[in-house]
Amino acid sequence: MAKQSLFSILARQPWWASVVIAAILFSAARLVVPDIIAVAAMLPFLGVAGYVAWRELRTPGTATIDEALEKIRGMSWDNFSAVTTEAFRRDGYEVAEIASGIADLELRRNGTTCVVSCKRWKVAQTGIGPLRELHQAAQARDECVCIYVSAGEFTDQARKFANEKSMQLLHGAALGKLVTAVSRGKRRWMLWK
Repeated sequence: MAKQSLFSILARQPWWASVVIAAILFSAARLVVPDIIAVAAMLPFLGVAGYVAWRELRTPGTATIDEALEKIRGMSWDNFSAVTTEAFRRDGYEVAEIASGIADLELRRNGTTCVVSCKRWKVAQTGIGPLRELHQAAQARDECVCIYVSAGEFTDQARKFANEKSMQLLHGAALGKLVTAVSRGKRRWMLWK
């Protein structure tokens, strides 16, 4: 669907916006056409409203994500590693542990290999140093994708470095959704396709 189409725009709005448009369309259309045609004209908008409502119900709320992040910060390494590994496996990756160095996991799928660093997940703020180390480890292994996992935030320099090197930062809400999805037994995200 085109990003600027009416239905695409409505899919990014709250569900009730489509319901309001459907009601206005129905009211205006029934003045000039039979009621059955007016109902048919509003059905696509009600469909979009239903889709958006369904998507909102499936997306964990802010409170749920905050709870998940608190649980993450309280996990032992063994538990956190198990949750992270399970999440990647559910998304179709072959996961192997890396015994030493900054990288903790190696992911493989469809010929793509990725290294993941998640051992420093409890750090409140991550700077550029660990990201440089992960990038160097990936280069030494001829890996093409790096993922750094943290329950905390990243400095502006770290974010800039990650963007320059095409590294993926898995933190905050995305990490909370990941853990929530594993605890609910659902596949909720993918890093690359």
